[in-house]
Amino acid sequence: MGLACGIVGLPNVGKSTLFNALAGTALAAAANYPFCTIEPNQAIVPVPDPRLHELATILPTEKVTPTALRIVDIAGLVKGAHAGEGLGNQFLSHIREVEAILHVLRCFESPEILHVEGSPNALRDKEIVDTELQLKDLETLDKVLPRLQREAKLGGSIEAQKRLEVVEKARAYLSSMTSLRNLPLSEEERAFLGTFHLLTLKPVLYIANVDEASLPRGNSMTEAVRRMAEAENMPFIMLCATLEAQLVLLPEEERAAFMSLYGIEEPVLPQLIRHAYQLLGLITFFTVGPKEIRAWTLRKGTTAQQAAAKIHTDMARGFIRAEVISYWDFIECRGEEGAKAAGKLRLEGKDYVVQDGDIIYIRFAV
Repeated sequence: MGLACGIVGLPNVGKSTLFNALAGTALAAAANYPFCTIEPNQAIVPVPDPRLHELATILPTEKVTPTALRIVDIAGLVKGAHAGEGLGNQFLSHIREVEAILHVLRCFESPEILHVEGSPNALRDKEIVDTELQLKDLETLDKVLPRLQREAKLGGSIEAQKRLEVVEKARAYLSSMTSLRNLPLSEEERAFLGTFHLLTLKPVLYIANVDEASLPRGNSMTEAVRRMAEAENMPFIMLCATLEAQLVLLPEEERAAFMSLYGIEEPVLPQLIRHAYQLLGLITFFTVGPKEIRAWTLRKGTTAQQAAAKIHTDMARGFIRAEVISYWDFIECRGEEGAKAAGKLRLEGKDYVVQDGDIIYIRFAV
């Protein structure tokens, strides 16, 4: 699985409608009342990557397999969710299981669609959700802190003291009602805090959901959300979830005209993929052959041996070398043989750091 993203927000902001648009289905029961989504709907959607088509054009193959995105439609949070209000504990546990948060903020007025706070206010709604996640993270750290204090006192090791200090630093930051994703941390510190599955440590894509009339320029609420996202150094996109859900149901030949009519430059899924990859530090590599051309998702910094394990554990265990061609060299040289003739095929060892677009063939023996 490439990555998992959870759609989060207050009730009735457009989460399930967005889920339908992303999944290209009507699986989610979009309805005009809170908690219509109790068990999180999930969908597996292929990650669009035009490079797969180009590779298949050069090397005819029986099967083309993109990498995939798992989308989880998580029911709406309300005030008190951290303490169990509105089935909050259950919903917060679902957020814990995803890698990135898609925070939907309602940026439109509608007398027909109820709002749990009486009227839409995107920044207030965002703070409500943030507060619940922050309070839940404080609860988590309060549970682990006594153990870390005992380890630091009894063991006396430098590592134990460092672990205690980073948790104390994170707790103090949360106590000021600021999310941990904004806390300057070393990679080591972030990795350690990650073992506690903290909710506010997860990266966020802010999604301003507008009505048709606000496309393509937005409105005062979307502008406020944009400024907030910039201040947090987090990405932001604006869309009309209702139109996006309609768009995916149209025949391919009608979509361009529909998008032009409403000023939609690009469907939401490719936008979301780009931002999610950037947020999570992901890249794609390819394996190619006459039976299958396949895309694989990795974290930046992954080695060739670790990439081999992604394909099959036997490949990692018996790793000999990786034969690597960059995507652009493969395209320019019209395939593997042309790349070899041009000296563009490289032999790399197990510690080679895989680059985005690498085409890799693993040599192994077990």
